[in-house]
Amino acid sequence: MPANQDIKGIIRHVAEIIIEELKLEEITAETFNPDMDLVDELGIDSMDLATIALVLQDEYRITIDEDDYPKLKTIRLIAEYIEEKNAAKN
Repeated sequence: MPANQDIKGIIRHVAEIIIEELKLEEITAETFNPDMDLVDELGIDSMDLATIALVLQDEYRITIDEDDYPKLKTIRLIAEYIEEKNAAKN
């Protein structure tokens, strides 16, 4: 993914990754609430989150520390985390 992607683009792409990885059928990237709690409202477990983190690391060429996983509760928080990591690289 391009490093210059804006936050809305990152949010959309993260939503697409989560939908694909978790095989969600009733949600689209357009209808995915970026502030939905992925654990409490969507039921993502630690293994799902680890899988998503690995895909995001590959897609965005960043490192996501396992200690940061609990911070990544919503798509918006994940997108902001990616933005911070990209900013730190530049």
